Amino acid sequence: MAEMTLHELITLLRDCAGEAEGTDLDGDVLDVPFTDLGYDSLAVLQTTGRIEQDYDIRMSDDAAAEAHTPRLLLAFINESLSAGADS
Repeated sequence: MAEMTLHELITLLRDCAGEAEGTDLDGDVLDVPFTDLGYDSLAVLQTTGRIEQDYDIRMSDDAAAEAHTPRLLLAFINESLSAGADS
């Protein structure tokens, strides 16, 4: 896999943690904090764990804690995917 897209990330978030009522994840959410989207740190951590398992990658221990928006989380994910492809 070359790069994870926002659509793929949103699908995994929905699968792992559901979707808050009244939240539109199909809009422009790249820079919206996860807390504003209805996801707490546990939901992001659960999603990150699922991504590591499904895509056979390992992200830094701080990735989920430091990634406060989908854009930041995608950057960590895609960096890990790229590093995995290089090895």
